[in-house]
Amino acid sequence: MFFYYLKRLTVFVFIILCLFSSGIVYADAIVADHNSVSDFGFIPDSVIENIGGGYNIYYVHTSHGSQIMTGIYMVEAEDAFYNPPYFYEVGDDLGHVGDTTWVPATRVYLDAHPECNMAMFSWCGGCSDNTEAGIDIYLNKMVELEIDYPGVVFIYMTGHLDGSGIDGPLYQNNNQIRNFCYTNNKILFDFADIESYDPIGNYYPDETDACNWCYDWCSVYTCPTCGSCAHSHCYNCYLKGKAWWWMMARISGWQSSGGYICGDANGDQSINVGDAVFAINYIFKGGPSPDPVCIGDANGDGQTDVGDPVRIIAYVFHGSGGPPPDNCCE
Repeated sequence: MFFYYLKRLTVFVFIILCLFSSGIVYADAIVADHNSVSDFGFIPDSVIENIGGGYNIYYVHTSHGSQIMTGIYMVEAEDAFYNPPYFYEVGDDLGHVGDTTWVPATRVYLDAHPECNMAMFSWCGGCSDNTEAGIDIYLNKMVELEIDYPGVVFIYMTGHLDGSGIDGPLYQNNNQIRNFCYTNNKILFDFADIESYDPIGNYYPDETDACNWCYDWCSVYTCPTCGSCAHSHCYNCYLKGKAWWWMMARISGWQSSGGYICGDANGDQSINVGDAVFAINYIFKGGPSPDPVCIGDANGDGQTDVGDPVRIIAYVFHGSGGPPPDNCCE
C-alpha cells in the first residue's frame, strides 16, 4: 500500500514539474559538490601525479575558505600520494555587497607571476548578506579576469551555509552562482552543497557550516581527525579536501564516468532502496538548483526527478524493466 501511494504522489509531482521545467541541459560545467566525494576513489593515480606538479595556485580566503586547505592536507596525511601543488594563499575574501577590492590585487599578483595558472576565491560571510546585483558584480568580475588572463583557470565558489535555509538570501545567492556556472560552463566549487549532505544523502538545508550532522555521523562511523577545522568539524574539511581533488582531476581532463552506476543516487556503488529514499529526499526537500545529481537518473531521461525513485523501487522489489540504463552523467 505504501508503494501504491508513493507512486501516485510521485506521478502527481512529476506532472507539476513538467509544467514548470525550463528544459535546460548543462553539458560542460565542472561542479565539485557532495557527489564528487563518493567519486574521489575512482580518480586514477596517473591523474593525481600530474596534478601535484602541474598547477601553481593563487587562493584568496579567510578562515572559512581555509577549510579546503585543511581538507587537502587531511587527505595527504591519510595518503602521502596526494601531494598537493603549490598554493600562494592571500588573507582576503570576496567581501560584501559590490566589493571588488580582491580584483586589482589579483591582477597585480597574476601580472607578476606568469607561472600561476589557477586562481580560487572564497566567501566569508559576504554571500549571506549579498544581493542579486552584488552577486552579478562578482560574476562579471570573474568573467573579466578570465578574458584578461586566458592562461589561468578561475574557480567560482558558493558561500558557506549560515542556517537561513532554503528561504534565506544565501540559498538564493548560491543558486544564482550555480545557475551562472552551469549555464556558462564554468568551474564551481560548491562549498555549501558539500556541507548540505551526509554520505548517505540526507539533506540538511537548515544547517550551518558548523556541520552539526558531522558530529552525529562521526559518533557512529570512524572519521579522520585534524588539529582544527575553522568554524566546523574536521569531517567537513575532509569532505571538501576530497571534493577539491575530484575537481582538479576533472580540470585535468579526467572524465570520471567509470565511477558512476546509474540509479545509485546515494553513491554507495549499488542500487537499493536507499537510492529511492535519497532521490525522494532530494526532490521534495529542494536540493540545489539546477539539479547537479546525475547518478540518480535511473530512468535515463537526463535528470534526477520523481520518475527515478519509482523506477528504482520497481527494479529493487520487482525486477521490473531490468537494471537502470548506463547513459547517466553524460
